[in-house]
Amino acid sequence: MKSPGGVFIGDAASRLLPMSIPFRYFGSAVVFHLLAWLALLAGAAQVSRFSGGLGWPLAALHLVTLGVLTTTAMGASLQLLPVATRQPLRSVRWPVAIWYLHTTGVVALTLGMGLVRPQLLGVGAVAVLLALLAWAVLLAGNLRGARGMPAVVTHGWAALGALLATLSTALSLVALYLGVPLLERSTALALHMSFAAFGFMGLLAFGLSTILVPMFALAPAPHERWALVSCLLAVAALAFAAVAAFGVLAQPLRIVALAFGLAAAALHLHLMRRALERGMRRELGRSLKLMQIGWGCLLASLAMALAVVLQASPAAAPTLFGLLAIVGWLMSFLFGVLQRILPFLASMHASRHGVRPPTPSALTAQRPLDVHFACHLTALAGLAFAVVVDSSAVAMGAASIGLVGAAAFAGFFVILLRRLRGPAPVPLSRTGTQS
Repeated sequence: MKSPGGVFIGDAASRLLPMSIPFRYFGSAVVFHLLAWLALLAGAAQVSRFSGGLGWPLAALHLVTLGVLTTTAMGASLQLLPVATRQPLRSVRWPVAIWYLHTTGVVALTLGMGLVRPQLLGVGAVAVLLALLAWAVLLAGNLRGARGMPAVVTHGWAALGALLATLSTALSLVALYLGVPLLERSTALALHMSFAAFGFMGLLAFGLSTILVPMFALAPAPHERWALVSCLLAVAALAFAAVAAFGVLAQPLRIVALAFGLAAAALHLHLMRRALERGMRRELGRSLKLMQIGWGCLLASLAMALAVVLQASPAAAPTLFGLLAIVGWLMSFLFGVLQRILPFLASMHASRHGVRPPTPSALTAQRPLDVHFACHLTALAGLAFAVVVDSSAVAMGAASIGLVGAAAFAGFFVILLRRLRGPAPVPLSRTGTQS
């Protein structure tokens, strides 16, 4: 089996986008991370029993899902999938235009939520919808001509299908706020949560993990057949959840959906564990710990969802489920990946200019990452405790700690860019030695 690390290092440079394109997405996600904790701080009084409705908690949620997670996924997929599919992106203008439309749309949408202005929310929703549809067209064009890595490609197609379902249900929810009912609110919410977190973002995370985790560990790629089985199990789980959302055998089908989802997650995590065990690089530090915490929260969120379905849970369980899925799983995993992939990509871009590039470790400021690690976990635990005891004061404290962690991660990103643009690099001769 081939090593993803070898694929990336061997011929990725020819398909790299200009650095300004993916890094503008990553930089925006860093800013939205800060804004998400600020919004949560503003809405701390409503956090512990949040179950939807306009206000700052909803704005904070979408600053995370659309601002942090989706923006990062867009930038990462535009950069990494052309390498995985061995097909360069055909346009570099469209990603820039999409970035402008998406970021302005997220700002308008979340301000409309926080300030309870449905018209502003509607304008932002349309902008985000257009941006994501344009990105989906770019991604579909790349997947259509893909050569190699069928598991990654299959996850990509499944994620795009889930994205269309997510956007459809989002429009239905926005229309309700504007007084135009399309779907019943409970149905639209159930579909939106399932297809956004576990469909679109979850399938993208699973698919990209089959590239990134082996690359980080310098390990062989996971077995394609079992990665495809995991993807198909996840798609089946989404299908059962969708039928249940319309009230057809709701409880039994939700239990079946969770069983399929658990099987998909368990198989995926087994493949990731095998890759880590077979890798030549064993010490991945805080990055791996964050990813592992994210994986643990994924399993915990499914268990919490089962408790909710069986009606064997306290009043706080639905909010805890969302917290575990979004902040515990997706955010933890994302930041574990980002702190390794950002220096790696920056170093690769530097190597394209005929100079000796700085190593990823030389670009990494470890102290801000240590602060972010401690603050992220403390904030996650604090929010969970605030939900259990129904305390706005604890929620405010947790959000404040999360804000400090977000500032620390932003510091890591700024330091990386400064080091990349630091002293003049050492030029290379044609043989790769110092000139």
